[in-house]
Amino acid sequence: MRRFLFSIFAGLVMMGCQADPYVVRTTNGKVRGFDEEGTMAFKGIPYARAERCMPPAPVEKWDSVMDCTEWGPQSLQGGRIQPGSAEDCCVLNVWTTDLKGKKPVMFWCHGGGFDSGTSAWNPGMCLAKKDVVVVSLNHRLNIIGFLDLSATGDPKYKYSGNVGMMDAVKALEWVRDNIGKFGGDPDNVTIFGESGGGGKVGTLMCMPSAKGLFHKAIIMSGTILNVNNKQMSEELGLAVLDQLGIPHNEPDRIKDVPYDRLYQAGQRALLASVGTRTPGTPIMWGFGPVPDGEVLLQQPFQPDFAEMSKDIPLIIGTTFNELQRGSYNREMTLDQAKDVVRTTFGDETDAYAAALAKAWPDYIPQDLPSIDWLFRAKTVITADAASASMTVPVYNYMFTWKSPSTHISAHGAELNFCFNTLHHAGRDLPNPSDSDLRLADRMAQSWANFAHTGNPNVEGLPEWHPYSRGNGECYMFGPEIEVRHNFDRELEEIINRHCFQKLDAFRATGSLR
Repeated sequence: MRRFLFSIFAGLVMMGCQADPYVVRTTNGKVRGFDEEGTMAFKGIPYARAERCMPPAPVEKWDSVMDCTEWGPQSLQGGRIQPGSAEDCCVLNVWTTDLKGKKPVMFWCHGGGFDSGTSAWNPGMCLAKKDVVVVSLNHRLNIIGFLDLSATGDPKYKYSGNVGMMDAVKALEWVRDNIGKFGGDPDNVTIFGESGGGGKVGTLMCMPSAKGLFHKAIIMSGTILNVNNKQMSEELGLAVLDQLGIPHNEPDRIKDVPYDRLYQAGQRALLASVGTRTPGTPIMWGFGPVPDGEVLLQQPFQPDFAEMSKDIPLIIGTTFNELQRGSYNREMTLDQAKDVVRTTFGDETDAYAAALAKAWPDYIPQDLPSIDWLFRAKTVITADAASASMTVPVYNYMFTWKSPSTHISAHGAELNFCFNTLHHAGRDLPNPSDSDLRLADRMAQSWANFAHTGNPNVEGLPEWHPYSRGNGECYMFGPEIEVRHNFDRELEEIINRHCFQKLDAFRATGSLR
């Protein structure tokens, strides 16, 4: 009788488990997800606990089932506490189609530089349908994630200048320990990101603690160069204390400063020390990762990555216009276009125009002031260096699709394509054409194929070969997909000479003033 009752009880327990297939046990406790467009989605899972200026700490275990059906908090940003933001923002999201599978994992780092942004910008449910598990994270940004107080001499603050990126490593450790429960393979992880997220991917490729936690990388429009060095970050950290009236030997008082006051002190400290950066300019400094020889070996893209990542297959690329404002909304002759760009290219204006015409035979005058001046030139330099130093393939691409409303291939325009979410594009593309939908499906498939095998080729499309300086191969993702070779090297060399003069001056003098 007891055996009979026990078997009934066990059966009821099993039925209860089967009644809620969206509950998964992680190392910290159970989480409950939900159906999102035919995938199993889990949002806002804590992967670490954040304390100001400290490395990420372990999450306390929980006994009940945590509801993970809404986005978790994003990092504090913009100098004020916005709804849905918090200092303790170390959460991640998972999309999967099969909890029992062993699929490649695609680990997404959102854009916004190291200053702003949220994983909620780029949901992963449609990409997950390409037979991968998608993970995205929130982590500490701006002064919350990168205030370097190590110069105070207090050992507690040794790593304070890099805790925002240490959060990302902690999220990768969570993937290693838990993603198998969500149908993912912890031994096949691709890190990918766009803009600041691409910068984060490059940074992870230079962090020893991340070694072995990822196996491939995709960097999308991510080569704005971070020039922070240890001297700069230490000077800035002490300047923040000065702005707050905190003695250098009492750094613990920083923990009691409200975020809005801390953020404003950071902006004043930038002016008083290393100077402020204009968003959208080619180099980045201030509150961001800093090489210390331990947590971060070097800044990425200078010209490539740390030796620890020489065995990481890489895709790296840009869009046609990126952050240029575009001049396609007005008539313009070639002479007028040259006059617009003359302040940038000076005596090489005619050479610039000729090189553009050579690279893009179907160009129009409006292209002269509208093509990308920020990312492609350094991406070519990085691809040259990485393909020579790495032992595995490097692939290069350009996204050339143009919005029917703005007529530009803008910074971030490719995101709804590689995530296959054109139906969420909204006013950017309210009525995607069959051609648009086909391009999105192909790009998402290419990214997923790369995650599977390290080879981004898609059956039925032109063959995509690894890049070298000699072949200069660039895969063109546009309405028509094609392959081109070293078509714009001369053009990008001219752009590099004229659009990165502040970087060249910094390297020559060590000063940003």
